[in-house]
Amino acid sequence: MSCCGAAAVPLLALSRMEADEAVCLPRLPRVAVCGGTHGNELSGVYLVRELLKAAGDGGQEVLTVMANPRAAQRCLRYVETDLNRCFTHAVLNGPPSENAPYEIARARELNAMLGPKGSPEAVDLVCDLHNTTANMGLCLIAYSHCDWISLHIFRHLQRAMPDIPMRFIHYDVSCKESYSLDSVGKHGFAMEIGPQPHGVVRSNVFTAMKTGVQHMLDWVRMFNSGATFEGGCMEVYTMVKNVDYPRDAETRSITAAIHPQLQDRDFCLLQPGDPLFQMFSGETLTYEGREPLHPFFINECAYYEKGIAVSLARKMHVTVPAIRAQTDGEQVHRLGFTSEEEEEEEE
Repeated sequence: MSCCGAAAVPLLALSRMEADEAVCLPRLPRVAVCGGTHGNELSGVYLVRELLKAAGDGGQEVLTVMANPRAAQRCLRYVETDLNRCFTHAVLNGPPSENAPYEIARARELNAMLGPKGSPEAVDLVCDLHNTTANMGLCLIAYSHCDWISLHIFRHLQRAMPDIPMRFIHYDVSCKESYSLDSVGKHGFAMEIGPQPHGVVRSNVFTAMKTGVQHMLDWVRMFNSGATFEGGCMEVYTMVKNVDYPRDAETRSITAAIHPQLQDRDFCLLQPGDPLFQMFSGETLTYEGREPLHPFFINECAYYEKGIAVSLARKMHVTVPAIRAQTDGEQVHRLGFTSEEEEEEEE
């Protein structure tokens, strides 16, 4: 499960499972598709507008949300502060203030609408739509590498869209410190697609996002209807660290750009000694890390202000169990279950 949901099946426990034993998980009756968290990432903005026009079709409850309407209206990443960094426990539960930045007030509105974060009332799944200027293909970004719902959705997208490069990125951040909109749901992920310049919509990128969302919703319908999804092994990229651009010691201005041999090669294996930056004066700076890692968000436009030239990840393999939705009888049994922790509290 996600970091904010019920406890996940430990990875080590999978080795003790029978090969054909499916993990039973609660159904996903409430799904939210959000776009415009960054108002200049236009695939999500226009897709949400299309989904809002078609609202009411189909039997499944899908909440469609324009996350940052003011920024979307002005085609800005944000109005006052980055909304996609406003969903930590501290920000959401801070004291109310009339002088709070618009995005903090909006984050609390979204938390009330889709959450509260970490509560039983939170929506079951949040898919937050983003674009990147980096050459990353389609990525799902999540805070857990053992959220079987998100991982199975990713496997379904891989199979349904074989011509689109896809990766699953894991940010190892606690529930309280998880900062993006998708962390409000019991399960959640960002769907990040690029390359696409900010303030621009490209037909191929928009179509990939629209198709990905459709396949995600199809998977949810199949899961809720009782289908069993087979397990297997998956690649997951766990973020290790961010690397800033070289900067002038006094002015803090950058003094180099991403090296041309690295540019647009997101998820390649970066070895110690490989070119990383090219100084404006001409010389090459190499990667000085101790281990080979996989770069992503290479030269992302929006990360200049955050001091990030490239993020580095370690590739790992995760064994995902077969899963299916709980039956009504199993749900009733689960509701009557008392955990050891609760029993200790009662004593």
